Amino acid sequence: MSTDTVDTGNDGSDPAIEVTADAAEEALSLLEGEGLDTEEAGLRLFVQQGGCAGLSYGMRFDTEPEDDDLVVEHHGLRVFVDPASRNYIGGSKLDYEHGLQAAGFEVENPNVVSECGCGESFRT
Repeated sequence: MSTDTVDTGNDGSDPAIEVTADAAEEALSLLEGEGLDTEEAGLRLFVQQGGCAGLSYGMRFDTEPEDDDLVVEHHGLRVFVDPASRNYIGGSKLDYEHGLQAAGFEVENPNVVSECGCGESFRT
């Protein structure tokens, strides 16, 4: 299989996953801080087993996509999503929250039917 690339520019119109400008800016800053080439490297967003509701989100930096990844680009940030995770997070929005209590990346997922009390895991 080949990697599918969706270049969405800055309009956030791709139905697979949307990335806000705040999330892209924060991730790009972190990528650059790690010394990674933002033209090739990106943020991998995935779903894994775990948490009290059954599934949880994971994120990490990868130097390049896998052959069967969906590659979505928003605001200059490349996001890699594997096929199995795409089934759970298609249509989601990745945002970055700035707050007094906590700051971090947040996934707004329209496929979620229930979440645990702390919001760290979900069920579709």
